[in-house]
Amino acid sequence: MDTVRDESGRVLVDRAENGRYRWRAKASNGRIVAISAPAYSGADEARRAYSRLRRDAPNLSARISHVKDGTGWTWVLQSPGGTPLARSIRSYERYATCQIAVAKFLALLAADV
Repeated sequence: MDTVRDESGRVLVDRAENGRYRWRAKASNGRIVAISAPAYSGADEARRAYSRLRRDAPNLSARISHVKDGTGWTWVLQSPGGTPLARSIRSYERYATCQIAVAKFLALLAADV
C-alpha cells in the first residue's frame, strides 16, 4: 500500500492493492481516528474529499450504530442526504465512548480549517 501525507501530516492517503484510495485522519497523538467511508479513484480525489469534509463538517450528522457481528459501537459521518463520508476506524465498547470519539473527530476537523 502506498501512503502520501498532506502538509500537516494529519491526513494520510493510502492506495490499496485494488488501486483505490482512502484518506485516514490522525489525531495530535498520532493515533488514526477516522477513515473515508468511500474509496476514491485517485489520491487527489481523496484529498479533495477530506477538504470538503472539513468545510462541510458543521452540516454533517453522526450515526452511531451497534456492531453487527460482535460487541461495541461505531460511528459514521454522513451528508444531509445520508451518504456516508467518514467512519470510525474501530469499534468502541460503550455507546458514550463512541459519542465522545465522534465529537473529538468533529473538533479535529474544525481545528484543521
